Amino acid sequence: MTKQLPLEGIRVVEFTHMVMGPTCGMVLADLGAEVIKIEPLGGDNTRKLIGSGAGFFPMFNRNKKSIAVNVKEARGREVVLKLLSGADVFSENFKSGTMNKLGFDYPTVSAINPGLIYVSHKGFLPGPYDKRTALDEVVQMMGGLAYMTGPEGRPLRAGASVNDIMGGLFGAIGVLASLQERARTGRGKEVVSALFENNVFLVAQHMMQYAVTGQPAAPMPSRISAWAVYDVFAVRDGEQVFLAAVSDTQWALLCQEFEFGDLFDDKRLLTNNDRVKAREWMMPILRERFALYSASELRQRFEKMGLPYAPITRPQDLLDDPHLLHTGGLAPVTIPADASSAGRSVETRAALLPIALDGERLPLREGPPSLGAHTQAILAELSYSQDEIDSMLSDGVIGGCATSDAT
Repeated sequence: MTKQLPLEGIRVVEFTHMVMGPTCGMVLADLGAEVIKIEPLGGDNTRKLIGSGAGFFPMFNRNKKSIAVNVKEARGREVVLKLLSGADVFSENFKSGTMNKLGFDYPTVSAINPGLIYVSHKGFLPGPYDKRTALDEVVQMMGGLAYMTGPEGRPLRAGASVNDIMGGLFGAIGVLASLQERARTGRGKEVVSALFENNVFLVAQHMMQYAVTGQPAAPMPSRISAWAVYDVFAVRDGEQVFLAAVSDTQWALLCQEFEFGDLFDDKRLLTNNDRVKAREWMMPILRERFALYSASELRQRFEKMGLPYAPITRPQDLLDDPHLLHTGGLAPVTIPADASSAGRSVETRAALLPIALDGERLPLREGPPSLGAHTQAILAELSYSQDEIDSMLSDGVIGGCATSDAT
């Protein structure tokens, strides 16, 4: 994208870790903001996570600058306050009370910079629960999402960090709204996004379902589907494929294509609602008939008819997805060694924000930064002399390369 990005000229100071806060900063960075990530001298703990956390730092910290600062030291806190005095946004996601202890709480920093937008990412909005320690899995369990995902008696968390990521998105939405308001008033605002409330928003449709029907929503594996044909089918050679026919027109197309005239003529299957009520005996018939086909043939025939279908895809397969590659939904990225649990730099592709502006995807301008790669350049911009920078380096106040040509 050669055009000016929407948030160019906006400076964000990010004091975050894990997923929720970094997601907010990534969205703002992708939209063009300059996002400066403040890290401890040892680096964000997610830089070297293994297992399911190995993708956290590489995914959610692109297009950012890194400055390594010891904020427990007075000179380190001074660096952060100088940054905040000229920033547009401050983003944090540490437990309640941490910012107050460091002197980075909203009343303190807004007094220094009245136009600052201050976004906090918390477990809960203020209330009876706000002192609890929250994680994505915690709020999925207490917020009904794990109950809805797993089979009866076996609550199961979603397979991605849905609340952390969406909580970061809502934080970014709050920032964007506050920037618009600041353009009118000149004043900043405190924004809070929370995991639990985000999770409640995700399951609110099931809360409303109960209010409307008087019947509790059943978990996904045992729910009464709104659609008659809407399921994963085991087919030939042990393969699986998702197939759907969600309207009467689609049902007619399916029956015509596969010569299911007996089902199409069955008076018990005239409408979608009729077929939903008949799923107990209708679905075994469809499963038996579709089991004669390969997943590839079913996908081709459903594609030809314009009916919904999907292969059962693993996340790693998406790195070579032809649609994503053709549409620019994946961008080449280098993950530096200190942001990789592999202990070496990694060349791969990253998924971009799922939006297009004037037909163009928001670019990946820089991969996730090495720890402290921009420390000295940013301190020089804050009018620190080289002697002061060298002194802070030797005293363990800041960290980073001796020189940095990163921008």
